[in-house]
Amino acid sequence: MKTKTLLILWIAFLSFERGNSQSLFMEASPEIEEKVEKLLQQMTLAEKIGQLNQSNANGVATGPQKAQDDFYKQLEAGRIGSILNIAGVEEIRKYQEIAVTRSRLKIPLLFGYDVIHGYKTIFPIPLAESCSWDLELMEKSARIAAKEAAAAGLHWTFAPMIDVSRDPRWGRVLEGAGEDTWLTSRVAEAKVRGYQWNLGSNESVLACAKHFAAYGLPQAGKDYGTVDISERTLEEIYLPPFKAAVEAGVATFMPAFNDIAGVPCTANKWLLTEVLRNRWKFKGVVVSDWGAIWQLVPHGMAHGSKQAVELSINAGVDMDMADGEYNRHALALINEGKVTVGQIDEMVRRILRMKFKLGLFDDPFRFCDVKREKRVIRNCDFIAEARKAAQKSIVLLKNENYLLPLAKDIKSIAVVGPLADNKQYLRDYWAGKGEVNDYVTLLEGLKNNLPSHIKINYAKGCDVTGTDCSFFSEAVEAANQSELVIAAIGERASMSGEDASRADISIPGVQEELVQALLDTGKPVVVVLMNGRPLTISKLTEQVPAIVEGWFLGTETGNAIADVLLGKYNPSGKLTMSFPRNVGQIPVFYNYRQSGRPGTDKLTKWTNRFIDSPVSPLYPFGYGLSYTTFSYSAPRVSQKEFSTNEILKVSVDVTNTGQYDGEETIQLYIRDVIASVTRPVKELKGFKKIFLRKGETRTVGFELRAEDLSFLSQDMEPVIESGEFILMTGPNSKDVQSVKVKFVKP
Repeated sequence: MKTKTLLILWIAFLSFERGNSQSLFMEASPEIEEKVEKLLQQMTLAEKIGQLNQSNANGVATGPQKAQDDFYKQLEAGRIGSILNIAGVEEIRKYQEIAVTRSRLKIPLLFGYDVIHGYKTIFPIPLAESCSWDLELMEKSARIAAKEAAAAGLHWTFAPMIDVSRDPRWGRVLEGAGEDTWLTSRVAEAKVRGYQWNLGSNESVLACAKHFAAYGLPQAGKDYGTVDISERTLEEIYLPPFKAAVEAGVATFMPAFNDIAGVPCTANKWLLTEVLRNRWKFKGVVVSDWGAIWQLVPHGMAHGSKQAVELSINAGVDMDMADGEYNRHALALINEGKVTVGQIDEMVRRILRMKFKLGLFDDPFRFCDVKREKRVIRNCDFIAEARKAAQKSIVLLKNENYLLPLAKDIKSIAVVGPLADNKQYLRDYWAGKGEVNDYVTLLEGLKNNLPSHIKINYAKGCDVTGTDCSFFSEAVEAANQSELVIAAIGERASMSGEDASRADISIPGVQEELVQALLDTGKPVVVVLMNGRPLTISKLTEQVPAIVEGWFLGTETGNAIADVLLGKYNPSGKLTMSFPRNVGQIPVFYNYRQSGRPGTDKLTKWTNRFIDSPVSPLYPFGYGLSYTTFSYSAPRVSQKEFSTNEILKVSVDVTNTGQYDGEETIQLYIRDVIASVTRPVKELKGFKKIFLRKGETRTVGFELRAEDLSFLSQDMEPVIESGEFILMTGPNSKDVQSVKVKFVKP
């Protein structure tokens, strides 16, 4: 067993480097604190409780709704602190005017909306965008979303979702950054910076870290389901992205719907107070998810909504989203001594502090400029950035005999499939205020980008679901009239997302049969997948020469895919979720813990394996092809041994050995060979994305510090242990080369 090294020094270092970021927004100035206290003293208890209420005003729902009292009367009485699902300057101004002219204390409202991957200029779904491995791009897309949302009068978005997930049956994988904790943490930081890039100005919005915590681990992948998780897995895998969001200065948090160790997160005092407030020193606002307070009743935690309010307030939930339960029951709970006025005051302080910091007391309408709204939203620069993000999110899974990019001398193409020319199928539920008509389909994208002399033969072939094969003949005819077939298949966007779990994640309907009919023509077939989760495509992979993972890429979908197919952009995306061979492998992920009887794809008896399937995924984490090829040297290290205050430098030479210029993402993994607890076979600890011209070689460097080797001991305390580590570099989590080093206790 290794010896322990205390982490005091590096914890202090991290606190100095990262901990101060909270002061950028949530650490209010003495002047603001004085204003908050002065206003608090003027408020009645009913008005204080009103600030804790976020009302849904326009009927847009993200969950079951309960009847609410008269909305306008509540506004005039100061019984609403925030409004959900109103967007647009004219609408927001209407409600804000009521609050600041008719209510007694004229406290402005906060307006929130789900701006998940764009407001009106829609970027790729977050899972797709994470496959770009481009943190600057992710930060920029969040910044553009914030600029558009703020121009529409909004103050607050309920993003980023930073739930690690290893189960593609769960529909909400599309909102996250995949299966890896370290990468999700970096994405969390980038997204918080993007949304809150100039917080306090009228060009940014409050971000919200959600869903806290372990929402990405529901039993059987069923949304809203219970979570059975060990303390170690929670602390090492699912909590770190949220801690990273706190360190990045996120303004708000949202508890998850699920329970942890039998306690729903909305009522989980350990999670919301002990971890979030006391351990991480979070000073922002905690808002419930839609209706989550009342849902403590069907959870079996509360006899009724009154007890649900008691549990939520005492756990640490500041604001009630959509229920109106705080307004109904908080006063009675105070009178009964189950909740204190001091608790309510502290909750209200946090909300008022945000409003003062946003400048809403100085000018409640500073986000409400009609001219700016028209000028900013969907401007040409934003649309160009959405196209670039979509290009970088595409992952080339297979390209047999270099079928792609399409030959320059091609004369005719068949474009087939239910997703080739249906705008509605491309728009997911979390597409903000994105207009269906703004989406560019694949067929439109090809028409926009192909030379006019190339003939396009289009046929739908079949629908996404159902068993109707009667239109196969039209698709086959289109293929026979063409040199090459592009088949756009997958899921409708509505089949992924919230409340969209699937027990069978194969390609639905008769789409695979359609592809087989196209293959039977003898024409080369390129499959373009459109989906919000990894799918089981083993049969497709065996039969089709080229597969492009096109995800749901936002309003510039068709143009971006056309750019890749035509070679205008060399694909560089790499998977952030492993693709299972079959649903029985789930969960399948790269950084599993080794067992005492390690399994391999050789089907060796008496090992950790299946008897009817390989254990490895079809496509591993980090995988993605390019139109060019890259070769890697073995990794080199600056020294074979290093200690606490030293930096270990790792370098690898990467050469573009193909015929195209291209981008490559070099990945660094580590393995702790012997530890006091079992450790993962690999852990991502760094990556670099570089551009190489054909024939060019570049040396890529990484730095490792002692804290990169840390983990939780048997006592669940952070430790670094002396011993041997394997460092691995490569283009994905499978195809790596390694070098061994030792960490030595000083």
